[in-house]
Amino acid sequence: MGFLDHSTNNIIVDAVLTDLGRQALAKNDGSFNIYQFALGDDEVDYAVIQQFGRTVGREKVEKNTPILEALTAGSLALKHKLLSCSNENLSYLPKLALTLTSGNNAGATLITLTRTSGAETTENLTAKITAASGQGIDTGMIDGEFRVEVNNLFLGITGEAPDIIYTDNIAVYKVPAVFGTGETVTAGINLFLKSFSDTTYNTFSISGGSMIRTFIKVIGINSGLSATIEVNIKNS
Repeated sequence: MGFLDHSTNNIIVDAVLTDLGRQALAKNDGSFNIYQFALGDDEVDYAVIQQFGRTVGREKVEKNTPILEALTAGSLALKHKLLSCSNENLSYLPKLALTLTSGNNAGATLITLTRTSGAETTENLTAKITAASGQGIDTGMIDGEFRVEVNNLFLGITGEAPDIIYTDNIAVYKVPAVFGTGETVTAGINLFLKSFSDTTYNTFSISGGSMIRTFIKVIGINSGLSATIEVNIKNS
């Protein structure tokens, strides 16, 4: 769904079904039902408000922000969803971080995986939400699970099956989280590198063919917090 140009003081809502929604509608068995929706502010540049202040900055955002049309690809729409919280006194948001806790990349800020014939390359990634110093995590923002998005051509999660695979090969997994001591929410994500052909490698590798660059995105189901880590895939 998108809000189109309203310079004429008319607010126009452009709503389309995603590819997954169209598949559900095409079943024509009465099971298709829209029961929820989300809003996002992907187009808003908040640096404008920092530069001009809330009053002038808000006016500039409202009048000058180009609005994207509605997208049918669910993996591309709503990268930055708005968060609803019932606690009107909430003043601190927790923080989501992705850390590599074991394997060849432990402690690194990106994942490097090597294609190895006859062996499965794996890496253990930990998603961890921590509260601000001296603050707790609001009960409405405690995540029971994380949504993990990976490129289905190259990566998978051990022991898990994707909930959705979009038409652009983005697979979505749901990984359970644990609320632990010290006001933290954690989840272990066990990645593995899939076997794919040299033709696929050459097609998707960057200029020069030195590696494939892809990304993993982790999102808290309740909190809406998200973090992304880069993955470089190289030949052995």
